[in-house]
Amino acid sequence: MTWLHPTTLLAVFLIQCRVGACLMIMPGFGSSRIPRNVRLFLSLAVSIGLAPLLLAPVLKSLPDTELGRVVLLITTELLTGVTIGFIGRIFMTALETMGNYAATFMNLAAMGGSPLESDNALPPMVNIITMTAIVMIFISGLHWQLISGLVSSFSVIPPGLSFDAQGSLIQFVDSLTEAFLVALRVSSPFVLYSVLANLSLGLMNKFTPQIPVYFVSMPFILMGGLLLTMFVVSEMVGIFIDAFSLALSR
Repeated sequence: MTWLHPTTLLAVFLIQCRVGACLMIMPGFGSSRIPRNVRLFLSLAVSIGLAPLLLAPVLKSLPDTELGRVVLLITTELLTGVTIGFIGRIFMTALETMGNYAATFMNLAAMGGSPLESDNALPPMVNIITMTAIVMIFISGLHWQLISGLVSSFSVIPPGLSFDAQGSLIQFVDSLTEAFLVALRVSSPFVLYSVLANLSLGLMNKFTPQIPVYFVSMPFILMGGLLLTMFVVSEMVGIFIDAFSLALSR
C-alpha cells in the first residue's frame, strides 16, 4: 500500500496543519459553541478530502524528511493556515465591534447575551447580526470559496517555502484596515443616528434644563434604533458578505 509511505503520510499531515489551523480560526467553523473535537474531525475530513488534489504538489515540495526540516515545515504550515484564517476572523471582529457600538447607543449593551463566535458574552443584538452574517456565509457558498482558496494557497505558497513574516504582517494590516472600513460603512446609519439624536437631545436639554431629557428619551431612542435596524439589517449583511467574499478571493 503505497499511500502508507512515511513521505505520503507526512504530506497529508502538512495539509492537515494548514487546513486545520485555518478552519480553527475562520468564522463559522471556529465558533466557540462548536466542540473542539467536532472542529478537529471536520478539519481532518476536509484535509483527507483535499489530499488527492494536493498530494502531488506537496510531495514535490518535500526535499527531505529530517527531523529539523519536518518541524520547520509543520511550523510554517501552521502559521500559513493561521494567516489565511485570521483574515476572515478580522472581518467578523470588526462586525462585532461596530454592532456593539450600535447596541451601546440604543442602551442594549447592558443586556448580557450568550457567547457566539468568541468566549466573551456579547449583547443579543450583536449576536443576531453576527449569526445572520455566519448563516449568510454558508447560504451564499462562501465556505466553498474558502476551501477553494486553501487549495489555491498550496500553489501560491508551497510547503517548502519559508514563512514570510513581513508579508503576512502587511497583509494583516491591510485586511484590518479594510475590515474596519467595511464595518464603518455597515454601521454608518447608526453613527448618523447617534450623532443626530445626541445633538437633538443636547439642544432640548439646554432649552428645558428642568426636564431629565436623556432619561425621558431613552424609550424613544430604543424604538428608533430598532426601527432603523429593521430597515437596514439586510443591506448591512449584504455589504459585509460582498466585502468578505472579495477578501477571500484574494
